[in-house]
Amino acid sequence: MALTGLEIYKQLPKKNCGECGTPTCLAFAMNLAAGKASLDSCPYVSDAAREALNAAAAPPIAKVVLGTGTATVEMGDETELFRHDKRFYHETAIAILVSDNLSNEELTAKVAAINELQFDRVGQHYTIQAIAIRHDADDPNAFQAAVAAVAAATRLNLILMADDAAVLKTALAGVADRRPLLYAATAANYEAMTALAKEFNCPLAVYGNGLEELAGLVDKIVALGCKQLVLDPGARETSRAVADFTQIRRLAIKKRFRSFGYPIIALTTATDPLAEILQATNYISKYASLVVLRTAAKEHLLPLLSWRQNLYTDPQVPIRVEEKLNEIGAVNENSPVYVTTNFSLTYYSVEGEIESTKIPSYLLSVDTDGLSVLTAYADGKFEAEKIAGVMKKVGLENKVKHRRIIIPGAVAVLKGKLEDLTGWEVLVGPREASGIVAFARANLAS
Repeated sequence: MALTGLEIYKQLPKKNCGECGTPTCLAFAMNLAAGKASLDSCPYVSDAAREALNAAAAPPIAKVVLGTGTATVEMGDETELFRHDKRFYHETAIAILVSDNLSNEELTAKVAAINELQFDRVGQHYTIQAIAIRHDADDPNAFQAAVAAVAAATRLNLILMADDAAVLKTALAGVADRRPLLYAATAANYEAMTALAKEFNCPLAVYGNGLEELAGLVDKIVALGCKQLVLDPGARETSRAVADFTQIRRLAIKKRFRSFGYPIIALTTATDPLAEILQATNYISKYASLVVLRTAAKEHLLPLLSWRQNLYTDPQVPIRVEEKLNEIGAVNENSPVYVTTNFSLTYYSVEGEIESTKIPSYLLSVDTDGLSVLTAYADGKFEAEKIAGVMKKVGLENKVKHRRIIIPGAVAVLKGKLEDLTGWEVLVGPREASGIVAFARANLAS
């Protein structure tokens, strides 16, 4: 049972020194109770009090680490039920499933395709984090061979999926230094699986047939000394899984129910790839820290990774690009100059359309605190004075010999004042980025 703020306060030194970052010990106790502070912030807490307060000081959802080195993925360590309350921090890891039933050629080809799942969109780099190898073959040696082959062909993290701890141990021996996730401890094998996870210092997935069985299993495994856990409540039908994930998250954060204070793993079951992506989207939206998929097609995964990226950005801080003069193509002193805001979606939409014109051009991104054109104009952050100041700041007059600049059609009202401030000719471009190609053909073609 989680301690209340007043119960925690009774254990604190009551110095009100402020060294923890809060003005009083009572305020610090309230933050501890809410999972928004660490007990380590208090330099004066006694050893006895520390032991008593460990449960209250721990985050509501434990941090679990998959992998090592640059490939490391942190899961959990979240404090919020709703993204708008603060933000979510550790984005959902995506894994692609392969089977040890595949031939060596098929396995090699699939891993090569998975390694190519890299995307660049609106200035962000998207990728997946892991490959899950499942033991389906009748021959236990096939699993060891498949794990070795995958490990040799990729630097992505590994998830080893087998019910038999002996089979897992044989395959794990060659890849333990990569700290794979072991899937999964069940009511039938949890003692052997826990011993294996402890021996090789690997995180362990816990599978329960429903929430009640899952909580009991977690308590037994923790009592055996294993705390790097990932939870699978067993539901495979989407609505049931989402309901279980929500219940786990709510109990962990609101009720501080320690048995559910771990990251969640979700396995998709839909056979149609688009239905599978929709299923995964639901799981990412409802608290899964790790999702295992079968489809590895780029056209299927890009929408999913884009959704993940949007969900794990700070809702109070728009995604933005740097304020600067950007070169698109082999620009020269005659290249046209466009201007837009530094909101990423706006900027990259405009950049893409300018590239399509095949005319080397400059694109001036003005810092509007990451707001789009009309929003920034309405907020007074995209005005003639601001644009003129940025033109001077980047030395635009030294980059081109002409004196023409193209502004978005949605802010055509800025034309007169910008011309007065700069002495440049201001061309009013299209209202939407999609009109840039036609505009360039009509106005810029030589």
